[in-house]
Amino acid sequence: MPQLLYPLLLLACPVGMGLMMWFMMRGGAHTTQRSDTPSTHAELDELRREIADLRAAQKDARHPLRS
Repeated sequence: MPQLLYPLLLLACPVGMGLMMWFMMRGGAHTTQRSDTPSTHAELDELRREIADLRAAQKDARHPLRS
């Protein structure tokens, strides 16, 4: 009887991993919905402005004013 358990124990991990990957991929396909709401656009515009400000500050830090 223990000889039958060894192959099952060896296959338990790969089979379990395969099932988890399958469930995760399957669940992810249904949850990717794009929301085009005005608040989303406003937040995106705010983040773009923040990135532009950070890039400008980084550029200023690289080239300090010389006296």
